[in-house]
Amino acid sequence: MLYTQQHRDLMDSLRRFISAEIDPHVDEWEAAEIFPAHELFKKMGALGFLGITKPEAYGGLGLDFSYAMAASEALGYVRAQGVGMGIGVQTNMATPALAAFGSDALRREFLAPAIAGDMVASIGVSEQGAGSDVASLKTRARRDGDDYVISGSKMWITNGTQADWICLLCNTSDGSPHKNKSLIVVPLRENGKRVRGVEIQKIRKFGMWSSDTAQIFLDEVRVPARNRIGEEGMGFIYQMKQFQEERLDGAARRLAAIMWIQETADYLGQRQAFGRPLLDNQYIQFKLAELKTELEALRGLIYLATQTYIEGGDVVELASMAKLKAGRLSREIAEWCMQFQGGMGYTWDNPVSRAYRDYRLCSIGGGADEVMLMVIARHMGLMARRG
Repeated sequence: MLYTQQHRDLMDSLRRFISAEIDPHVDEWEAAEIFPAHELFKKMGALGFLGITKPEAYGGLGLDFSYAMAASEALGYVRAQGVGMGIGVQTNMATPALAAFGSDALRREFLAPAIAGDMVASIGVSEQGAGSDVASLKTRARRDGDDYVISGSKMWITNGTQADWICLLCNTSDGSPHKNKSLIVVPLRENGKRVRGVEIQKIRKFGMWSSDTAQIFLDEVRVPARNRIGEEGMGFIYQMKQFQEERLDGAARRLAAIMWIQETADYLGQRQAFGRPLLDNQYIQFKLAELKTELEALRGLIYLATQTYIEGGDVVELASMAKLKAGRLSREIAEWCMQFQGGMGYTWDNPVSRAYRDYRLCSIGGGADEVMLMVIARHMGLMARRG
């Protein structure tokens, strides 16, 4: 997949927006452990950044997924990764299934406002006892007339304290764990007030500080059955498809780790030790060259996965590979850059130490490295050979 001038124009436009509207505030948002999602998303929605691949009928641009990936790459340059993650939840994690399988009425009620930036969305899959093992989740929606009544809890919910609604995966029947789940749009706030039966507790994290994260409790929350996305019992399938966009989005944002290589090289070119710039050290030169080479190889893998996805191919293995490599490589880049910057790199407010904390999540969230390896091994046919 090669970007056209239209892709590059989109990336340049988003990079300018980041420089003007996001980066000047990230230190403040990191300290507050939250960025103002409603305010920021409204600005982004007005420029079309929140509906790049979404249908034009609901305010989107109707472009193919390669443009979403171009936007994800650009968002990786935000100097606090939590902001990019919060935006990614809105565009590539909470809304793809709604856009693809939701009814027209449901899309007008929830997707259109999310594209415009009038509503903040979140995705609810993981639970305290069911993270990467999606099939074992316990949250349940029982049918009561024309409604679902939902009880349970969801863990590690990005945008959780600000979200107006959550795309919730829950059990709607008994039977096979892969066929008894549905995706339901559950309002969390109405008219500025918390919906009855919803309780939200903020979670503090190691990194991604500017992104608010929460545990959400649902106690007999009543939702119209028309809020179900697509067919009942198809939620697991829809979510697996949604996961592929999430994983590719996260991988693409890590391509911006090139900036830490470049900034570290600039710093080392100025930093004197033993009478010469540190950058004159051949070991440092070779390590930075190796890291850049690995990053460009990752770019090729992500572009191949994206092209395969656009063409309708099975992208599960490639997306899993891309996420696995992105998580491991980005934290390796941050770690080496911190090491080369020495004591200055280790200071809390240094951007590279923030990147070190933020990048660590990629190997955990959205499917841990071990799960990605399991998926890849299964596609290789290796698991069938056990025993």
